[in-house]
Amino acid sequence: MMNLTTPALLFPATSLLLLAYTNRFLVLAQLIRNLQTQHKDDGRDLVLRQILNLRKRIVLTRHMQALGVSSFIICAISMFLIFVEQGRAAEICFGISLFLLVLSLLVSLWEITISTGAIEIGLEDMEQKLRAARAAGSTRTGPADNTSA
Repeated sequence: MMNLTTPALLFPATSLLLLAYTNRFLVLAQLIRNLQTQHKDDGRDLVLRQILNLRKRIVLTRHMQALGVSSFIICAISMFLIFVEQGRAAEICFGISLFLLVLSLLVSLWEITISTGAIEIGLEDMEQKLRAARAAGSTRTGPADNTSA
């Protein structure tokens, strides 16, 4: 028989998890604002790739938040069921709550994987710019100020 402290153990973890998810959402919102500013200056393929990446991440963040909140709610229901002495139903709810929490974490892992892809896109862009600058620098012939005449 499960007691009230078992599902109560999930409360701090779920609260912190939801806080982390909210933080990720705020970071995504800031990235979108920055990209919007960058898009005014530059309409290249890089911006389109970043937009597609950010759309995926927003959808995944929405799903992981929904799963986390659902886990939290069902965990609270489990605690209520223990309070009204419905042990079997409480155990089932707690199991569902754990399952939803694991799904939320898996979606978070997926979003983190996509996030690293976004970093790769940014690195590719910087690398291309550096190579172009290096190529432009190597096409010069001699120093710009020739004082030895």
